[in-house]
Amino acid sequence: MAGRAYSTEAVVLRSIRLGEADRVLHLYTRANGRVGAVAKGVRKTLSRFGGRLELLSHVDLVLHRGRSDLETVTGVQLVDSHRGTREDYYRFSVGMIGAESMLRLFPEQEANERAFGAVTRFLELLDESPHAAVTPTLDPLGLAFQLKLLWLSGYLPHVSGCAECGAAGEPLVGYSPKAGGAVCARCAGPAEALALSPDGVAGITALLAQPLADAVPLGLPERARRDALRVVTASYEYHGGFRLRTLSA
Repeated sequence: MAGRAYSTEAVVLRSIRLGEADRVLHLYTRANGRVGAVAKGVRKTLSRFGGRLELLSHVDLVLHRGRSDLETVTGVQLVDSHRGTREDYYRFSVGMIGAESMLRLFPEQEANERAFGAVTRFLELLDESPHAAVTPTLDPLGLAFQLKLLWLSGYLPHVSGCAECGAAGEPLVGYSPKAGGAVCARCAGPAEALALSPDGVAGITALLAQPLADAVPLGLPERARRDALRVVTASYEYHGGFRLRTLSA
């Protein structure tokens, strides 16, 4: 496709200033997965792109692929601006956690229809989501989205039985990234597991099993959400070797 233009839907996950008027955009596209692109002149007052390439915007783009690793935005139409989310600190913070998780878990230029559908659905729900936690890092919709991204990227936390010995009837008391899921008391020590409460195991199971739209109505207790966050961050560190900056901000 070198030297050719193509159209695709995309979500703006990161935006970095370049020079006096341009921006480098990190996009997740329907056609090609993760893409880097330059939006020339976008910071000028009279830019023809206007405010259509803001963070978290869902857009329909025309991209030109040349010799550079960065493609060039030559056309853009809004599908959904998600302006309400950007103008609300809590929801914007949840959205940026989700955006960074997309960037880190899906770094390749490879189409993934399910991942693209997940991020667009997440942002649709976030526009109307209440402030459901004391801090954005514990937001149930944000946690559910991150757990589902781990699933889509091949790192699904196993919580239906002990991930170490396979026992299905034993209470699960910890989470071992090395074993790939929750573990029983007998295996927790050797597996160097993080402690998990019964609420945490039940909450993670529910967040994985239910649609994103049901994450907030589940009414998970704070302990369950904190346990889910620990599982998410431990999975990032063990499987991906990274920590999300947005989770420590």
